[in-house]
Amino acid sequence: MSASIEADRAAAAAAAIRHHYDAGNDFYRLWLDPSLTYSCALRENADDTLEIAQDRKLRFHLNAIGADKARAVLDIGCGWGAILQRLAQQGVARSVGLTLSPEQAEFVRARAHPGVEVRTENWLHYEPDTRFDGIISIGAFEHFARPDDSAAEKIRVYREFFTRCLDWLHADGVLSLQTIAYANMAREQASAFMQQEIFPDADLPTLAEITAAAEGIFEVRSITNGRLDYAWTCAEWARRLRAHRTEAAEIVGNEVVARYERYLKLSALGFRMGKIGLLRLVLVPYGTGFFADRVRAR
Repeated sequence: MSASIEADRAAAAAAAIRHHYDAGNDFYRLWLDPSLTYSCALRENADDTLEIAQDRKLRFHLNAIGADKARAVLDIGCGWGAILQRLAQQGVARSVGLTLSPEQAEFVRARAHPGVEVRTENWLHYEPDTRFDGIISIGAFEHFARPDDSAAEKIRVYREFFTRCLDWLHADGVLSLQTIAYANMAREQASAFMQQEIFPDADLPTLAEITAAAEGIFEVRSITNGRLDYAWTCAEWARRLRAHRTEAAEIVGNEVVARYERYLKLSALGFRMGKIGLLRLVLVPYGTGFFADRVRAR
């Protein structure tokens, strides 16, 4: 990728992230769970609360990378730092979080979790000085491609991401990835409201694009589709936002609240209908030792 194209993509991604995630920490506190986890929960029981399901989701990704034995972990798209906090509590010596939201970065830094570093930086620009035992990326992959990218261009961008992750991991490291994806809906059928007013300058991947991009770099150890989990999560967020509508309007205004209520309703419907899915993938470098080094050298 040329430097000018890379810079253009990074600038557009940063602007899009600020548009959505810098609505204000106080606004999100009203309807997210206390950990401020803004991604699909993992629901297993009918009586699960949002807090229980989000805790289970965090544990899923931490267990996937073997966080209990890790010395260094990278969180790409760290949000308000729920994963980073858990890593600090588990005694991981070094955890690095990447976010494009200044408000999120300030929030994480203010908590001063031991061993945690948060950077307001795009993964395209990140250059670590050491390798990691595990990489977690929850809800960031959706922002890597742009609506005007061809399928080939999307795969190229995703492959760049996987190639860099491979370079950043030890040979026996693990990448735990969670992303929304197109399912039985083509990108041309996507809601203009969602693309323009909620997540501008972003395009979802398909499972085929993800696997094509990872081919020869990462092996898929496991994959699950949690679309019904996300339908439930969005419905829970919408319910909480409605319950705090007056307070929310005082923070961001009635128009923004109405926009978020519409977005959460449409999202829940899209997941229920199977138009979009929620993929949780656990990936490991192909082979170990000699073969993994050969792949890295390409």
